[in-house]
Amino acid sequence: MSAPVQLTDIRKVYGTGPSAVTALAGVTYGFEAGTFTAVMGPSGSGKSTLLHCAAGLDSPTSGDVQLSGQSLRTLDETALTELRREYVAFVFQSFNLMPALTVRQNVVLPLTLAGKSPDEAWVSEVIQRVGLGERVRHRPSELSGGQQQRVAIARALAGRTAITFADEPTGALDTVTALEVLALLRNQSRALGQTIVMVTHDPVAASYADRVVFLVDGRIVSESPHPTAENVAAELARLSAGRLSRSES
Repeated sequence: MSAPVQLTDIRKVYGTGPSAVTALAGVTYGFEAGTFTAVMGPSGSGKSTLLHCAAGLDSPTSGDVQLSGQSLRTLDETALTELRREYVAFVFQSFNLMPALTVRQNVVLPLTLAGKSPDEAWVSEVIQRVGLGERVRHRPSELSGGQQQRVAIARALAGRTAITFADEPTGALDTVTALEVLALLRNQSRALGQTIVMVTHDPVAASYADRVVFLVDGRIVSESPHPTAENVAAELARLSAGRLSRSES
């Protein structure tokens, strides 16, 4: 059985001719079920592009992406939307909350759109775990940026989807809440068999993952199967130094 997220020789090139920029240069990787993987690398290494292509939000120039065994190349936009709605949740830097809805209504919105009945006990637990138990009736305009990000995280977790993609999910959170959210993501992966792929620049956040994949110039160049904040930071420093020395030579 293939991994829930399988990338095969993914290339992404922006522009044409001499001004073309290669963001991904032939990435092949499988994100296995029940794993929490952090994707890291120097600025401009292709991390967010990898996430967007893997999630079907952007189309690669060449190569194949499979989500839950379905090749995205074979799907039209409607089928792709339905596939994402069924199997995928997102946490991105932009919160994408509905301003007229309360915290709870925003959290259950993807389930509502998919015609599913939310597990009310689980929804309440998730909202409590992200620190918004006293804010369930508040609307986004009544929340801070960090609180809005917590709503987005709760929304992603509430549906217990097979796959969650997260782009810097704790960037707007205070340290205590960030660590609680990271622990929640890790527990989701282990307890429910979710595949979680998280882009981050933070070695502490990456240390909560089962594995860290390092990108440089659009290529996977190394992995850390048992990450700690210290060894992740050391590897990032090594890769950044190597990239700098190549650019200067």
